[in-house]
Amino acid sequence: MTDAATQGDSLTVDGLRTYLHCPRRYEFAHRHGLEMGDDDTVADRIALLRAAICDGLRSGETDPDALEQVARDRLATRWDEYDERFHSVAQRRHERRVLEATLAAYVAQVGTDHAAGITRLDAAAARGELIGPELPLSRTLSVPEPNAADDADAVTIDATVDYVAGDGSSLVGVRFVPTLASLGWLRYRSDWEGDVADRFTDHFDDESDVFEPGPVGALLETAVVLDGLRGLRDRLGLEDRTCRYLQIPLADRSGLTVNWVRDAVETSLEVADLTEVYVDHHTFGMTHEHRNETVDSQLAAVVADLCSGSFDPADSWDRIAEHACPDCEYTVCCQDHIATEVRFDG
Repeated sequence: MTDAATQGDSLTVDGLRTYLHCPRRYEFAHRHGLEMGDDDTVADRIALLRAAICDGLRSGETDPDALEQVARDRLATRWDEYDERFHSVAQRRHERRVLEATLAAYVAQVGTDHAAGITRLDAAAARGELIGPELPLSRTLSVPEPNAADDADAVTIDATVDYVAGDGSSLVGVRFVPTLASLGWLRYRSDWEGDVADRFTDHFDDESDVFEPGPVGALLETAVVLDGLRGLRDRLGLEDRTCRYLQIPLADRSGLTVNWVRDAVETSLEVADLTEVYVDHHTFGMTHEHRNETVDSQLAAVVADLCSGSFDPADSWDRIAEHACPDCEYTVCCQDHIATEVRFDG
């Protein structure tokens, strides 16, 4: 999807993450819509499992065995139609078992609880608004027009979760992701004060050597998703609920074990709650207002930069060149990178 950044219509959280890596990369990928690289087979497999899990949740089953069986049946049907080319029949069978093991781990760890949470919400909310996959959410910001301080455009930032469940007094948005690797240090922190606050602000400081587009992008995404969840909560008449945002990795093989003798595959999942580091739950529970203005103000600043239509890396280029260029697929057409490569010293 191409972001209409200069028109002030809409952006996506994927676009924000790309921009944090490099404004020029954003220009190529989201402004001009240049597709690079081969097909993403990992994303395709995740899409199969995501859809199967959502089908299982939509069935209304809350018993763990029944929920897993429904989802496995849906996965089997989708897998039979899946046309990825494998080296052998054995590899195809193994990859399917990995997906089934991931499904079993999901059901055992959080799936049953979330299915019950969806059921509890069903009396007060339409099921179709709770289960995706890729259930749309959005946040709208007012961004001043360039050279017109008195005028502002409403810019919508689009995000998705795969389903929304109830958990006590909270509305929980869940998004399936490949891995949690992009969260970096954020996955090991639960408080804003300290490392998180320092690294977040240093990322935007041109005098700093800190370059953290992954964790910073996750915080901006959290700000968008939580605001979108609050909008959904209010539309469903659940104004007394707080909101939480979880990410669950479906392609992280760090916990994968294969018993070749028993021909068995098992895995485990790490669930990341991105809410605590962004929202002070005690304050939010009392006032329904969070206290993290730093992330929100920086989100507005990034959106304003995007809408200005300028994609010059400017003073951040040295950090971008060091960290973002080595794995960038657009270096062959990037004037900034080419100029750096062919410049003469002296």
